[in-house]
Amino acid sequence: MDFASKPLRHFLTLSDLRAEEARDLLQRATELKRMARAGVPFEPLKNRTLGMIFEKSSTRTRVSFEAGMTQLGGHAMFLSPQDIQLGRGESVEDSARVLSRMVDAVMIRTFEQRKLERFAEYSQVPVINGLTDRFHPCQLLADLLTYQEQRGSIRGRTVAWIGDGNNVCHSYVEAARLFDFELRIACPEGFQPDADILAGAGGCCTLLPAAAAAATGADLVVTDVWTSMGQEQEQAQRAQVFAPFQVDEALMGRAARDALFMHCLPAHRGEEVTAAVIDGPQSVVWDEAENRLHTQKALLEFLLVT
Repeated sequence: MDFASKPLRHFLTLSDLRAEEARDLLQRATELKRMARAGVPFEPLKNRTLGMIFEKSSTRTRVSFEAGMTQLGGHAMFLSPQDIQLGRGESVEDSARVLSRMVDAVMIRTFEQRKLERFAEYSQVPVINGLTDRFHPCQLLADLLTYQEQRGSIRGRTVAWIGDGNNVCHSYVEAARLFDFELRIACPEGFQPDADILAGAGGCCTLLPAAAAAATGADLVVTDVWTSMGQEQEQAQRAQVFAPFQVDEALMGRAARDALFMHCLPAHRGEEVTAAVIDGPQSVVWDEAENRLHTQKALLEFLLVT
């Protein structure tokens, strides 16, 4: 296919996908994963370049996108704040105009969602949200693929989000609407998801004050760190406030018998989750981490080829 004829699509939140597209993307990720493990060459992005802008550091995001582009026959270019002028000596708009004339797609991992949106407004190529303070849609693709591999469709299931109503939680709210599952969210007072995001979820999300209520009968229990990048000065306060929201064996015991546990990583054992849970038989965090690679390959193919 002629790349120039591909309609421009961005992936800034899960809402940029229709439900059917999201389901097809997960199915394609399954196929690409199978092909990779069988050693089947597949290089639809040969001679194509992904620009990767990192204003926040990462292990899984960098490695999965870079390895994914290599496996698809392309090249990934790592760009740190020290490497480029984005938002410093050059405006976001001008950076987008220039970079999108030189690469075939841009992945941005930054703080403000609005910066990502401004970049996309002026980009001539697809822009992918590698994480902002408001959303983390690529992580949700990996989580949903992992659940599908382990238990089948997540439609009609119950998911418990325990902890901070952060960017990953926001993307779970969008996923609940897109994939039609029930999401129960248990957060300390003052750390709930943004009201406007909850308002757009319809009746698929419930906000609860206690972790036990959210986890009871859940098919999937998910948590994240209590203190994210940029919040280090709040660590001591957060540790005290979030203590009742630790995912331990007792909490998992309230979930369904075959419930799974997920965490986007990195994890702090003894804080948001105990070692017995994250290293236990219900945990699928390592499959979840690997699936960042496969879902993002499917996403890149979707945005650039199919």
